[in-house]
Amino acid sequence: MVQTKIWFKEDLRNVDFTRVTELLNHFGLSDANEQVQYATFKNSHGVLFAYADEELIGCSRVLSDGISQAAIYNVAVAEAYHHKGIGQKMVQRLIQRYRHCNIILYTHPKTVSWYQHLGFKRMNTGLAIFEAQHAAWMAAEGFTVKEEAEL
Repeated sequence: MVQTKIWFKEDLRNVDFTRVTELLNHFGLSDANEQVQYATFKNSHGVLFAYADEELIGCSRVLSDGISQAAIYNVAVAEAYHHKGIGQKMVQRLIQRYRHCNIILYTHPKTVSWYQHLGFKRMNTGLAIFEAQHAAWMAAEGFTVKEEAEL
C-alpha cells in the first residue's frame, strides 16, 4: 500500500485557486470566484496550504500587522481528509508562526470547541459588522448574539 505524503506550503506559487475556491465554497466560508480568492490570499500577511501528494486538500490565511495582531481566516480541509490531524497541524503552524501576536478568529458555532482544544478562548467583547447580504445568514447560523432590542 502506497503511503500518501502530506505536506504544507506557505506561498502562492502554483496554487490551484479553482480548488481553493471549491474548498471554501463547499464549507460556506466564501462565495467568491477564483480571481477574488487569489486576490484575497495574495493580500493576506500569511498563507498556508496542505497537500496530499500533489492534491491541494487544505487552505488557510492570516491577516496581520506582523507585530502584535493576527487573525486566522478560511481554514478548510477537504472532507476526505477530516479527522486525520491536518487541520490541527495547519492551525498549530499558524499559531507558531504568529506566536508573538495576539491571534483571533471567528468560526462557525459548531466548530468553537475544536478551536478551544487548540488553545483559543472565547471572548466576551468581540463585535463584528457583517455585509448586509451576509448578516441574516450569520444570525441564523448563530454567529451573532441577539441584542436586547431584537428579542
